[in-house]
Amino acid sequence: MARGGQGLARVAVVVRAGAAPLWWCGVFAAGVGVLPSGITGRRIGVMAGAALFIVAAAVVTLVRRKRYTALARAAVRASKHDVLQDRGVAVRNWRRGHRWWLLLAFAAALGSAFAVPAAAGLLLAGCGTGLRLKAAWLGRLERAEDALLWVRVDWLAGNGGRPAGKAVRSYRSTGIAAGDAAPGGARRRTAALV
Repeated sequence: MARGGQGLARVAVVVRAGAAPLWWCGVFAAGVGVLPSGITGRRIGVMAGAALFIVAAAVVTLVRRKRYTALARAAVRASKHDVLQDRGVAVRNWRRGHRWWLLLAFAAALGSAFAVPAAAGLLLAGCGTGLRLKAAWLGRLERAEDALLWVRVDWLAGNGGRPAGKAVRSYRSTGIAAGDAAPGGARRRTAALV
């Protein structure tokens, strides 16, 4: 980085990066998991899975909100020498760093279907939904503050990719138009040319 600048990744993008893989792994595992009747039977498995989906989505959405809010309020303005990481790069880095955990969770969800059909798959899907809801909440926070939140890439790397973990000491902020991701971490939509 030139002149003491830091590499920065969007907080909402990092949070949202795990949503799609967890959702799709969970949905696929739940779909395949319905095939065996399991120990409990399909009906109980699906009902337990639905309850786990709701609980997981709520817990993942709400956990560490105070930490995110405190870091957002104390965010300092990013330097002009800081390098803003593209959305695609941040998503790819997170998914690469967690691919074995995702694969292990998927395999565990498939294996558990022989005991409780579909339940673990729906739990995974609930975690993915919770991450998507948390990213949307961060997007509302960013719009309210009229600033995008960024975290240092080296702090993410030393913290298992968690943007609100212990290694993260502060956030940086930029104007709402910076970077290639909209508030909440989704792709920024460009206006159609007339």
